[in-house]
Amino acid sequence: MVKASALLFSLCLLGLGPALAQEPEAIQLPPPQTEIGVPLMQALKLRQSSRSFDIRPLPVQELSNLLWAAEGINRPESGKRTAPSARNFQEVDVYVALPEALYLYEAKTHSLAPVVAEDLRAMTGVQAFVADAPLNLVYVADLARMGNASEDDKRLYSGTDVGVIVQNVYLYCASQGLAVVVRASIDRAPLAEAMKLRPEQRIILSQTVGYPN
Repeated sequence: MVKASALLFSLCLLGLGPALAQEPEAIQLPPPQTEIGVPLMQALKLRQSSRSFDIRPLPVQELSNLLWAAEGINRPESGKRTAPSARNFQEVDVYVALPEALYLYEAKTHSLAPVVAEDLRAMTGVQAFVADAPLNLVYVADLARMGNASEDDKRLYSGTDVGVIVQNVYLYCASQGLAVVVRASIDRAPLAEAMKLRPEQRIILSQTVGYPN
């Protein structure tokens, strides 16, 4: 009953409503609040991993701020982002696993595009807490965008680029008092199939975010 109420609340916060629970639509996120937060040095001091999460959903404004901090566009004139990208390949996609669906974060429009109308949170890691935490981010590298880079460089660049995004999320969560943990223990093959990824798309890491429990 508690989980059902939380899901309904999440849908209402995102402006979807029960009628769209099975067929989610694209979500236009509100503009990020770029003037909030604590000083950088304080955020670094507060940065930590947590594995205990309240099931309460994150408000859509919090989601907007978080995703912009992760890999949003901070220089509209060039399309460059809050996280650097090796050779500007911009090969990393941020997938957003919410109770009602899996979405893809579209940085250019600061919106969420629906990918799968299922709750895939439990598949984003092997730890028990991932199934009930309100938000799991899955970082996917699209190697097809990396041109003629060698296979070794593709692995190196994509891993490094994801690491920077992960730290952006950590610092945002530290600033806002959110619980967060990055995870590498993922059963990647079934998750990739459920996410409908192409062979050249590789799951690198996932990251759980929510209110501390």
